[in-house]
Amino acid sequence: MLTFLRRYGTLIGFAAILIFFWANLPDTFMTARNWLNISQQLSMLIVVAAGMTIVMVMGDFDLSVGSMASLAGIVVAILFTLGIPVWAAVSLALLVGLVGGAINGALISFIGILPFVATLATLTMFSGAAFVVSGGKTISGRAIPEDFSQFARGGIPLGDWGGVAVSIPNLTLLALAVVVLAWVLLEQTTFGRRLYAIGGNSEAAHLSGVAVRKLKLIAFALTGSTAALAGIMYASRVASANPTQGSSLMLNAIAGVFLGSTLSEHGEPRILYTIVGVLILGVLDNGLTQMSVDSYVRQILVGGIIILAVSASSLTKRLRSR
Repeated sequence: MLTFLRRYGTLIGFAAILIFFWANLPDTFMTARNWLNISQQLSMLIVVAAGMTIVMVMGDFDLSVGSMASLAGIVVAILFTLGIPVWAAVSLALLVGLVGGAINGALISFIGILPFVATLATLTMFSGAAFVVSGGKTISGRAIPEDFSQFARGGIPLGDWGGVAVSIPNLTLLALAVVVLAWVLLEQTTFGRRLYAIGGNSEAAHLSGVAVRKLKLIAFALTGSTAALAGIMYASRVASANPTQGSSLMLNAIAGVFLGSTLSEHGEPRILYTIVGVLILGVLDNGLTQMSVDSYVRQILVGGIIILAVSASSLTKRLRSR
């Protein structure tokens, strides 16, 4: 019974949340339109959480992803104002994320700075850079090309559902593509298995011939890239960019990975479980918003659920080890 609750407690809680909102919002919650809306709202967080999972399987984390998302959004918008084509601006913004993530990886793996200190420092640097580049202003209006903003509004039509035309948003499809790539990378390649080996025992992985420093650098570079992609997606969705628009992504991404890790047998992060964790947060936010619950109350509830889930996982592990 204890093992069953430890393994499936989070899923049972998720099911209880779904049933609660379905019962209290019978006309709006369990509809195709609402779920597609949830998927679009969560697409940026899913991309960041997928990148966060890559470093958290090694036992590390990256606090700078939110600031990097903001900086990438600003960079792509600034490049638009200079007349740079969409494809080139997006590529350069992704390159900024790749370089920023690589700097994190170099600080942690080659200089030996703790991930908390290194990524906290780069968090402030990236945030400051976003303010400096943008002048602290929101970039919007004619500066944002129509093709760029139309991407977030578009999607693949699914036909009529209850008399309403619905479609899978492009942002949702892009997030799913990132999840598939991250799953293949972590679960189906030698690279991913070595990251898990580093997370299990870094010293043992090094002694067995794993290039720990090099792999950590690559992993952080990938995390920086996904953060930049999320920032670009956000800029496309709102057709604007400001220096703080990605600030909420970091904590929610870490929360999603932690929630998802309670589903795995040994408590390690898994990309598909991370998506479940993000879904729990998204559904909770969507349902409480529809019930007009104050945003501050939502923050308290989300924090409480994370503490409950992680505490239950830790307690059951401790009981099993006795």
